[in-house]
Amino acid sequence: MKPEENNEKADQLKQYSTSNDNEKLTTNQGLKINNNQDSLKAGERGPSLLEDFILREKITHFDHERIPERVVHARGSGAHGVFKLTKSLAGYTKAKFLTELGKETPVFVRFSTVAGSKGSTDLARDVRGFAVKFYTEEGNYDLVANNMPVFFIQDAIKFPDLVHAVKPEPDNEIPQAASAHDTFWDFISLMPESMHMIMWLMSDRAIPRSLRMMEGFGVHSFKFINEEGRVHFVKFHFKPKLGVHSVAWNEAQIISGVDSDFHKRDLWEAIENGDYPEWDFGVQLIPEEDEDRFDFDLLDPTKIVPEEEVPVEIVGTLTLNRNPDNFFAETEQVAFHPGHIIPGIDFTNDPLLQGRLFSYTDTQLSRLGSPNFHEIPINRSINTVHNNQRDGHMRQQIVKGKTSYDPNSIGGGCPFQAMMSEGGFVSQQERVSGAKIRERSKSFVDHYSQAKLFYNSQSTPEKEHLQNALIFELSKVTLPAVRERVVGQLAYIDMFLAWRVAEKLGVEVKKLDWPNQSLPADSNIVELQSEEKEPKTKVSEALSMKNTVKNTIKSRKIGFIMANGIDGKETNALKIKLESEGARVEFIAPSLAKVRTNDGSELTPKHSLTSTASVCFDALVICSGENSVKELMIPENKHLVLHFINEAYKHCKAVYFGSDTEPVYHNSNVASKKHEDPGIITWADQDAADQFINAIAQHRVWDLEMERNAQS
Repeated sequence: MKPEENNEKADQLKQYSTSNDNEKLTTNQGLKINNNQDSLKAGERGPSLLEDFILREKITHFDHERIPERVVHARGSGAHGVFKLTKSLAGYTKAKFLTELGKETPVFVRFSTVAGSKGSTDLARDVRGFAVKFYTEEGNYDLVANNMPVFFIQDAIKFPDLVHAVKPEPDNEIPQAASAHDTFWDFISLMPESMHMIMWLMSDRAIPRSLRMMEGFGVHSFKFINEEGRVHFVKFHFKPKLGVHSVAWNEAQIISGVDSDFHKRDLWEAIENGDYPEWDFGVQLIPEEDEDRFDFDLLDPTKIVPEEEVPVEIVGTLTLNRNPDNFFAETEQVAFHPGHIIPGIDFTNDPLLQGRLFSYTDTQLSRLGSPNFHEIPINRSINTVHNNQRDGHMRQQIVKGKTSYDPNSIGGGCPFQAMMSEGGFVSQQERVSGAKIRERSKSFVDHYSQAKLFYNSQSTPEKEHLQNALIFELSKVTLPAVRERVVGQLAYIDMFLAWRVAEKLGVEVKKLDWPNQSLPADSNIVELQSEEKEPKTKVSEALSMKNTVKNTIKSRKIGFIMANGIDGKETNALKIKLESEGARVEFIAPSLAKVRTNDGSELTPKHSLTSTASVCFDALVICSGENSVKELMIPENKHLVLHFINEAYKHCKAVYFGSDTEPVYHNSNVASKKHEDPGIITWADQDAADQFINAIAQHRVWDLEMERNAQS
C-alpha cells in the first residue's frame, strides 16, 4: 500500500491534523492575536500586567510542554505503515488480520534504545525496541518486541533491579546509555540467567547498521487460539528484507560523534526517498500438547526455540511507508502495551510477560498523565469506543445519554456485551491450581546451554567482536571481584572465550562455584544454580549474521569523493548504475561550493570533507578525473581524503577507484592489500562497476578485519 492510499487509521489521524500555512495566529481558544512580540505593560517601560492572558497562556503551555520520558526505551523513532497477510493462519488463530488472506492492516512502529535517555546517541551498545501497533478491526493489537529474542531475566520482579543496575549510577549519574560500568556487571555477575542475553548484547546485534536492518522478536511465547478453541504456542519474528547488518564498535563510537541521530535520520530519509523498509513477518508454531518436548521451558524468556527445531513460517509483510507529521504527537505519545490483544491471541504464564501486563498501563498513567491516553489520536482504535468509563484528565470523547453503569434499564441496557460469535473476547479456559509459593520453576534452571548455542553459532569475526566487546565493557569495571565473577560465568559457555577475556583483564579463569563464598549468606543465587549441559541444537545458522541476506544494495549510501575537474561522463554513468540498483549516491567535496566537471557542467556536493566521515557511508567512490585528483591531493585535502579511504578500508567497506586516481590509490593503505580484498575495486578491474555492486551487497569483508586492525 502506498502512503497516499488512505486507510481507516490515516483518515482518522487526518481529523486531528492541521497546518499553519497561510493561517492567522490565534490563542488556544481561537482568538486571533494582533501582537505576538510584546507583553502587555503599564506604560512603555512599566511592569507587565497580570491580565495579559495571551502571555499567561503561552508561558503556561511552554512550562508544561515536557512530559516524563519513558524510564526505558526513552529514545525512539517511529513510522506509519501497513501489514499485509500473505498466508492465512485460520487453522491456528481466529484473529482476523491473520486469517483473511491479502488483508492490509495499518500499523505504527516505534524503534528505540533501552538504557539511554531521550537525548542519548543512537549508536549505543544496547537492545533495540521494535514495538508494533496493529490497528485491527477487532481493536488495537500491540506486539511489543525487541531486536533480540531473549531477555536478561526470567521473572518481572527482577526488572526494576536490572534497569537500576544498567542506568547511570545514582551517586554521579555516570555513564549515560552504557552498560560498561560497575553496577550493571555486578548485577550480571550474580545472575547466571542473564548470560544468554549477554551473548546477544555483546554481539554485533547490539549495534545495527540501520533500524531497517535488524530483526524483531516477540521474546515471549504467546498463544494462538482458533475457532474450535485449539491452542498453539507461538513465537513472533520480523526478518528484514535488506538483511541483518551491523557496524563495528569503533565505527559506532565515531558515528556517535559525527551524527548521534544516525539511525533516526536513516529511517526518516529512507521513507522520504521511497525506500520503504520491509520485513517478512513469521511465526514459530508449537501445538499445546508439545509444550514439554524441548530441553528448555517454553515459558522461559531467556530461551529461544531454535529454527532448526521449529522453522519460522513466513505469513506476511510489514512495510513502513510514511513518516510522522509530528514527532511528539505520534512517536512520543504512542503508548504500547503487551496486554492490548484481540480474539485469537492470548497470554502464557511466562512470569516476565505476566509482570509486563501490569507495568505498561501503570507507566503510561505516569508518563501521559491520564487514564484517557487511549484517546490521543495515535493511540485511538479505528473502532469507536463504547463503554461506561467516564471523566478523568483530558477526556475527549463526548458520550451522550444518562447512563454510565451496567446493568442499566434507563439506557436500554447499552452498551451490550458482545457474544463470542460477535467478536467478544474470551480468555482461554485453562485449569490453574497449585500451592501459593514464591519459587522459580526447576525447568528454568539451565542458564548456559543456549548461551553456548549462540556463541558456537557465530562466525569467527563475530566471535572476535563479541570477545572484544566483553573486554571493553569489563575493562570499565573497577571492582576486581566483579570481573572475576563474570569470567567465572563465561567459563561455563566457552573456555577460550573466558581465557581471552581473562587475559586482557588480568584475572584467572575459574568456573564460578555456585554458591560462591563471596556472595551474601542469604543470597538467592543458590536457588538459581545452573545445570551445566550441552544444547540439543549445537549450531544454528539463523543466529549468525554471516548467513543473512546479501543480494541487494537497495538504500545503501555511497559517498562519491570529488573535486573540480572530475570526469562527468564516467561519474554519472557509475551513479546511474548504482541508483538503478536502489543505492543512494551523495557527493563529497573539499567544500560545499559547486563542483565543475570536465564537460562544463556543475554538481552540488551534499557534504564537505570536514562535515562528514567515512563511517556515515556504506561504500566510497574516488571519482575519475585527472584535475579532480590533483585538487584532492593538495596538502589541505590530502590527509582528509586518505583518512576517508583508510577508515573505510579499516572497517572492511567497499572502495571504488576511478580512472586517473592512481596517486590517491597508491598513497592509501589499500594498494598493497588489493589482491586479498574483494572489496577494493580499481579502474583496471574487468566489470568494475558490477564487482563494486556485489562488494557493497556483501556489506563488509569482515574476515579480513583482524589482520587490518593488527596492522593499524
